[in-house]
Amino acid sequence: MRIGFITGEYPPMEGGVGAFTHELATALADLGHEVHILTHEQAERTGKARIQVAAEVRNWNWAALMQAQRWARQNRLEVVNLQYEAAAFGKVAPLVHILPARLSDFATVITFHDLLVPYLFPKAGSLRYQALLNLARTAKGVIVTNVQDEQQLAQERGIAPMRRIPIGSNIAPTPPPDFDRAAVRAALEIPEDGVLIGYFGFLNASKGAACLLRGVAQALQQGVNAYLVLIGGRTGTSDPSNVHYAESVDALIGQLQLSQRVRRTGFIESAAVSAHLLACDMLALPYTDGVSFRRGSFMAGLAHGCPIITSTPALPLPELHHGDHVYLVPPEQPEALGEAIRTLAEAPQLRTRLSYFARQLAEQFTWTRIAQRTADFFLEVITESAEP
Repeated sequence: MRIGFITGEYPPMEGGVGAFTHELATALADLGHEVHILTHEQAERTGKARIQVAAEVRNWNWAALMQAQRWARQNRLEVVNLQYEAAAFGKVAPLVHILPARLSDFATVITFHDLLVPYLFPKAGSLRYQALLNLARTAKGVIVTNVQDEQQLAQERGIAPMRRIPIGSNIAPTPPPDFDRAAVRAALEIPEDGVLIGYFGFLNASKGAACLLRGVAQALQQGVNAYLVLIGGRTGTSDPSNVHYAESVDALIGQLQLSQRVRRTGFIESAAVSAHLLACDMLALPYTDGVSFRRGSFMAGLAHGCPIITSTPALPLPELHHGDHVYLVPPEQPEALGEAIRTLAEAPQLRTRLSYFARQLAEQFTWTRIAQRTADFFLEVITESAEP
């Protein structure tokens, strides 16, 4: 197939959607498909075998819509997949929501990375959700990444045929060839008896960094020699609200007197991220809305076999078992989080068990499997679109 992706961000821009698109495009190309990507001008223009990157869009306005039409025709695309997350297109991009209508000659598929409503304009109110629904109704197909979004869209009328396909880890468990766990911990100045807790991802309100800091403070009070490493970029490229939240996190670190306990890697290459994940004793991801398989940071933790403390999912996830794959705590309860940190710190056998089953679960979310399921759905959409 000749597959086109439209995405608001793409490496080296920092962001989960861009990283997802890169991994999926690579896996589809490995399966023999021809992949074209239209994205922001800040992205890298060069592609690799069977992947062509057109990093040409400055603003997602009328000109960009016309640009998308030309790009799709010139490359004779069989399917166009819009990777949708409102923040990835910025505040000035309401016209993205009519993109399927402008590409009506093509089999268009929308991948919703979440269902957070776009900004649009001041006091847009309910129009924000209607803009999101317009994408799901005017496309030829819809992909969601988790059961919560699937159930929400299933309640709406006129939604295009929908398929749930999870995301995979944007960070492969491939540290540098000279990786040495003790050396990474020493570089972070973690003492031999220190318990290193990892947090991976941008500082975003939904990821519960403030709750984590309070949980770490409680674990310290309970006698755990705890250290926290914030792995990865601080705020990302796309979402300006992350900046304000990051500033509040900085202030909280001072208030809780954790400055000597917190380490930061800043934005680092994937291999270095992998090394830091493997150097941690546990990973804490206290999402405020509960854990789900749409979270790239969680998927990375599974792939690396990290013992993971995370939030109870909003809806049951049959694949996820407390005490096997993860250690679950209620969302936004730092006391429970602090107690979980203490429990895992004192139970190396439990950490070993969580690590083993996390890796086992991650085998269900390899990019090869995800790409094959995506390609199968694309083919269905193309076939149905071609019927009279």
